[in-house]
Amino acid sequence: MLPNHCQTILNKLPSHRLLALDVLRGITIAAMILVNNPGSWSYMYWPLKHAHWHGLTPTDLIFPFFIFIVGISITLSVSAMRAKGVSQYSILKSGMIRTVKLIALGWFLALFYYNFRDPNFSWVDERLLGIRVMGVLQRIGLVYIIALTCYLYLKPKHITFTFVSLLTGYSALMMYTPYSLPNGEIVQGLWLYGNNLSAWFDNLLLGAKHVYYGNAQPFAFDPEGLLSTLPAIATALSGVLCGFYLRAEKNLNKQIKVFIIVAMVAIICGYSLSSITPINKALWTPSYVMISSGLAMLCYALCSYILDIRKIRLWSAPFLVFGANAILFFMFAGVSARILIMIPIGDSNLKGVIYTNLLQPMMGNYLGSFAFSLLFLLISYLVMFACYKRGIFWKV
Repeated sequence: MLPNHCQTILNKLPSHRLLALDVLRGITIAAMILVNNPGSWSYMYWPLKHAHWHGLTPTDLIFPFFIFIVGISITLSVSAMRAKGVSQYSILKSGMIRTVKLIALGWFLALFYYNFRDPNFSWVDERLLGIRVMGVLQRIGLVYIIALTCYLYLKPKHITFTFVSLLTGYSALMMYTPYSLPNGEIVQGLWLYGNNLSAWFDNLLLGAKHVYYGNAQPFAFDPEGLLSTLPAIATALSGVLCGFYLRAEKNLNKQIKVFIIVAMVAIICGYSLSSITPINKALWTPSYVMISSGLAMLCYALCSYILDIRKIRLWSAPFLVFGANAILFFMFAGVSARILIMIPIGDSNLKGVIYTNLLQPMMGNYLGSFAFSLLFLLISYLVMFACYKRGIFWKV
């Protein structure tokens, strides 16, 4: 039954699609939902948590992997539109509309919450007037439109130059631009939590009420902040450059070999840079860009080897379902997770009751929390499969 189910999913994949890319996208978005929905944030296995500040965990690779995939996807989608005779202007216009939609969806998720258990809760004061300006979807939207513009109007060598310039320029800004602490002291070159140029910039332009880490000292900041979006663009451009190569080189074995070599060089360069710019996701440092992009290339090469050369494909079917509706999946998970904590039950909420009264007594703190994540992912899969089966694909 299960093999037939998986084969049905694979048969629906259009012939022009890159199976390895679609599967890697599905794995990435599934991992994102898994780590974002534990039974309790206090009980998470270390691979499912972000590094406290400097450093790298598997969870820290999820977001840059997705942005890397966005970069590759730009080359494929634009090439398909060009083949249909769509003009540069029309492609850019549709890209700008997509960016606006992504930002709007990010703001919708930021606003979609109401505390029914607190009679004094004010949605206007707590959510609307304190809306988080930046976020995951907002950053994807900004990164997408800039990477798309680069692909439309720049040659590969100029995109490479832009990639290097973004990383070196961001490093120079972070290391050599002085800024003032609240006590009047002038500092520069710091990479500390709440005390770096990126945090100062977020605090100045966004304000403490509109960022994720509103209580950080001396400066409130956002892990998807404004200045740190610059190196995130570089991550997307690394995907664009890989997309150029995938379109130019049709030999799968050579593709994989080149990806492995380039990936290893990028990872080595990233760790070499870590003595200058620490590996840090919240600051999206150049060393983090090089390492995460290199690992994304390695994972793509591994998927391509297994799926395209060895033809071992049945395992990939669930990830195709997730990857085909990545934005819908993300929105469904975000809304569902909020609903679970919004429904009051006694002194707790629906999520708390499921974890505390059902999973935690049976499995313990950590395993019960992880089981909640898996249960949430399974239910999400059933919904996404129903959409996939009916041909429902939400493209923004």
